[in-house]
Amino acid sequence: MSDSPALPLVVEEPGRGHLEIFPMEASEPVLFALLQDLFTNHWHEIEFGPSFPGSTWEIKAPNAPTEITLKHGELTVDFGVWHFHLWLGQPPENPQRLVDAAFAQQQQTTRAELYRRINAAGTPSAWLLRLFNGRGETQFGAFLPSPFFSDDFSKRLDPPNWERLALWDKLRKTYLGLAPDPRDRSGKGF
Repeated sequence: MSDSPALPLVVEEPGRGHLEIFPMEASEPVLFALLQDLFTNHWHEIEFGPSFPGSTWEIKAPNAPTEITLKHGELTVDFGVWHFHLWLGQPPENPQRLVDAAFAQQQQTTRAELYRRINAAGTPSAWLLRLFNGRGETQFGAFLPSPFFSDDFSKRLDPPNWERLALWDKLRKTYLGLAPDPRDRSGKGF
């Protein structure tokens, strides 16, 4: 958690509004605690996956993870039928390892942020988490529950269900020291 309340960075998206980005601490212990909580307690509420230029994966977990581990900087989240890895930290020096130190540093998470999309009407319409690797590429993203959509994102909710911002509010409080923002509850739809 930061020592002082975070002010968002604003990134304009012409024709779409803008993003308000809240930088988070990107240390291995903080990221492990965040992801362990996210996948232990909120796996059924989020869609997640990598994002590359021209591609965003929106994956729903089939069940709660059977195991979440962190070993030598590598997070593994195992759902039984499939699993994924994220390099949260620098692996220890190992002469047998075929990955050199510079490449290992490029793989690990070096930046983390919570962000919300502000639509052209000036109200929040989406709430997300992103992690970036050492090359500045999006490594992992998670769509947090939206008051405008059902858990599986297939049904629009009208009126909005503002209780669905509980995870966003929890992450803001835990990792940024910020109280719930009434502006998050000002939108009319996605």
